[in-house]
Amino acid sequence: MSIHESVGFAILGAGMIADYYKEAISANADLGARLHAIGHYDPTRFDEISACFDVPCMTLDELLDDNSINVICIGTPSGQHAAQAIAAARAGKHVIVEKPMALNTYDADQMIAVCEEEGVKLGVCLQSRSLRLFRRVHEAIQAGDLGELTLGLLTLPYYRPQTYYDQAAWRGTWALDGGGILMNQGIHQIDLLVWYMGDPVEVTAYADTLKWDIEVEDIASASLRFANGALGAIVGTTTAAPGFPYRLEIYGTRGAIQLEGETLRRWQLADPTKAIVTPPPIATEIADAVDASDPRGTPKTGHIAIVHDFIAALREDRPPLVDGYEGRRSLAAVLGIYQASGVVPNN
Repeated sequence: MSIHESVGFAILGAGMIADYYKEAISANADLGARLHAIGHYDPTRFDEISACFDVPCMTLDELLDDNSINVICIGTPSGQHAAQAIAAARAGKHVIVEKPMALNTYDADQMIAVCEEEGVKLGVCLQSRSLRLFRRVHEAIQAGDLGELTLGLLTLPYYRPQTYYDQAAWRGTWALDGGGILMNQGIHQIDLLVWYMGDPVEVTAYADTLKWDIEVEDIASASLRFANGALGAIVGTTTAAPGFPYRLEIYGTRGAIQLEGETLRRWQLADPTKAIVTPPPIATEIADAVDASDPRGTPKTGHIAIVHDFIAALREDRPPLVDGYEGRRSLAAVLGIYQASGVVPNN
């Protein structure tokens, strides 16, 4: 793709996340990003949705037939991601898909294979990887500043009331949501954990539904072993009223990093004079409970960065920042926890 060509985007799905993609596309207009259409399944809502997004509202088939559309951003319920991504790829469209990319590893592998077969890019919107703080942590780990990693801890004390699940019939279901605190709310942070620590090779876990009237888990805990022998733990719930920031902690033989929400709480090394990566500023205020009780509190900067990188990947003919293979890793980790806990969706 030429650097001077515009990039036509469409958004599939008109829920909350569609607003994130609309802003992300607009923010990248200087790179040629243009929103051409939005897709929805209900024709009776087309006029309303079109007015909200200032572009035509179409069926999926119409999006696939529109030659002005180069990229489709899929923001539908998780259980629909795989089939829609594969259909888009078969039509020659590049794909950015929301998390989780699919609900089982077979579908994820099919998405990757079809996109490669059709010569289109597949990006997964695990946008935390695009943010400067989290990238700096990754750089420090890769540089060896923390020494040999020994322990990774993730705490997800979130809150989602019953009204959150009741607002759409698909929420809290295995078939379309794919899971609860781990698959839906916590997968971004689980993605960071495996990005930093590597893929877990052994898992023991518990998962249950203690409070909410849903199919999926509202509480879970897991003990992990990584390939280098390091250990890890994930604990999470959507019952922790009023909701608190997540905590992610990475420990090694030469130092440790503690994150709370989108902020850095501690970055301490045994010998700071040997550091290769310069730490960002330490937060001096308590982190807001971003995504702890209201998903709308999540900043749009991550989606903006993901779209920016995806356009660059098209121009440079390289994989996106989080491609299908990387997106599959957090999915596999969550499914491994479900299997170990006895909650076994089709994976």
